[in-house]
Amino acid sequence: MDRDIYITPGDLRRINAFTRREDFYEYRKPINSYYLQGEEDPAWLYYVFRPDGSRRVLKSTSDGNCTFLAPDGCRLPLQVRPIICRLHPYEYNAAGFYNEFAPGCPVDVLEPGRSLSSCFDMDPAEATCWHKMLYEEIVLEKKL
Repeated sequence: MDRDIYITPGDLRRINAFTRREDFYEYRKPINSYYLQGEEDPAWLYYVFRPDGSRRVLKSTSDGNCTFLAPDGCRLPLQVRPIICRLHPYEYNAAGFYNEFAPGCPVDVLEPGRSLSSCFDMDPAEATCWHKMLYEEIVLEKKL
């Protein structure tokens, strides 16, 4: 897996309250340099990254998968999952959503007439709320 799953201060509190654990995250520099390209979203670079270039991410297993990934999907309830995970496969910046989904999202395998949102049972209005919540929570990084 070449993706890191950043967790906001709010994600950290929600996951900790649910799991009663504190060993599920670490601070590290991005695996993929894509995350350091801030032209499209300077707020992301400003708030999320620490001065040493690291950020808070979920730990991965030895095979590179998220520590909360089970064979049948995420072990965390939807309202506890990191906001980044809830928003996947939407691509976005602080201004809003892009017209395209995240790279690697297999929209070409959808059945005719089905949308990706319907397959994930994702309400676009809910995604908009999560997007707003994400950017409200990343600002908290500078207050820690």
